[in-house]
Amino acid sequence: MTYQHHGTTMSVAARAALETARRRTLRLTDPVTDADLVAQHSRLMSPLVWDLAHIANQEDLWLVRTAGRRAGLRPDLDPLYDAFRHPRADRPALPLLGPAAARDYLTAVRAAALEVLDGADTSPDNPDPLLADGFVFGMLAQHEQQHDETMLATLQLREGAPVLHAPAPPPAPADAATLPREVLVPGGPFTMGTSTDPWALDNERPHHVVDVPAFWLDTVPVSNAAYQEFIAAGGYREPRWWTPEGWRHVRTAGLEAPLFWRREGDRWLRRRFGVTEEVPPDEPVLHVCWYEADAYARWTGRRLPTEAEWEKAARHDPATGRSRRYPWGDAEPGPEHANLGQRHLQPAPVGGYPAGAAPSGARQLVGDVWEWTASDFAPYLGFTAFPYKEYSEVFFGPDYKVLRGGAFSVDPVACRGTFRNWDFPVRRQIFAGFRTARDASGEGRA
Repeated sequence: MTYQHHGTTMSVAARAALETARRRTLRLTDPVTDADLVAQHSRLMSPLVWDLAHIANQEDLWLVRTAGRRAGLRPDLDPLYDAFRHPRADRPALPLLGPAAARDYLTAVRAAALEVLDGADTSPDNPDPLLADGFVFGMLAQHEQQHDETMLATLQLREGAPVLHAPAPPPAPADAATLPREVLVPGGPFTMGTSTDPWALDNERPHHVVDVPAFWLDTVPVSNAAYQEFIAAGGYREPRWWTPEGWRHVRTAGLEAPLFWRREGDRWLRRRFGVTEEVPPDEPVLHVCWYEADAYARWTGRRLPTEAEWEKAARHDPATGRSRRYPWGDAEPGPEHANLGQRHLQPAPVGGYPAGAAPSGARQLVGDVWEWTASDFAPYLGFTAFPYKEYSEVFFGPDYKVLRGGAFSVDPVACRGTFRNWDFPVRRQIFAGFRTARDASGEGRA
């Protein structure tokens, strides 16, 4: 069945997704000075002004020229804003558009893109796979939201007074303290990935059946308090908990705690979007790399879940045998389900959002923090690159680890039970945490 965004047409849904993304882009960049827009706040990140013009350039390329078959506004800028041609560390030296010119470009391209959308056939029957179900417009809305998340990470790395503000997430529900440590996910086959979600990206496709042995999974993500126990037990000084590569990285990078943490007396403090505060014990731990997540899991006698385990826990409904779009069902995420869309600037306490629980009983599988998995980023059997190899195919292999679930920094348009994120195992500036798992020795098949 074609997914219809609560009965609206795909054109209306596409317009809404594009406009939501643009509001967020402006909300992230309007409060920032021109000096902050052109500065490189970390060699890991682009100047914010690069992201602004890159968003516009991708719309110019895919929505105006490709979908609209128009001449485009600034094809001459394509080489400058090609993410594969210029590493992030080198981008400040490029002849980039200034803040005013980048904003003008962004505005002009969007006007042309919406004209194209108004005249496009976004029906599921369109033989052009870029236009069918409005895919190319959904793809670009997701692209902009992903760059918004990258810009949010840049603003977290930025030094100086706060420029972003948001209310705190809701407190933990009354039952959070009495939740079981772990939930059992029964063994057996389930359908992983999707072949029908119209805006799913190429690496989420095609759907396929995977037989996953029974396993136990943490009910909630690992908390700051739990992670502090690992630090206090000398976890960063014990090579036995780390892979050889991870231990080399610990020593080379001088890791002692999650990024943005520092010790002051008997307290752990953190810097969060320009505010220094005590680390909240009941929040999911954030800004840890894959090596840290893996070491913590080893220290507890457990392991990270595989990507297939994570998706089964999040999507499989044993009562019906089908895979849901989200842990709670197929309904679009609401504020009662998950901490998404930058409504807050931090994760909610562990145990939150009981309405968003999966059939397995696990909570917060979507939202709050990206969750590292044990799996390398690899294609599913039957994978086909679309619409370009550089979205997924060039990243496949052992260099990248898969993250699942989405964080508070992720918009719902770029977050679903099949969505796959990936990064180097050393990365800590991303909004990543984790939960652990263990084998169930054949307990329970469904």
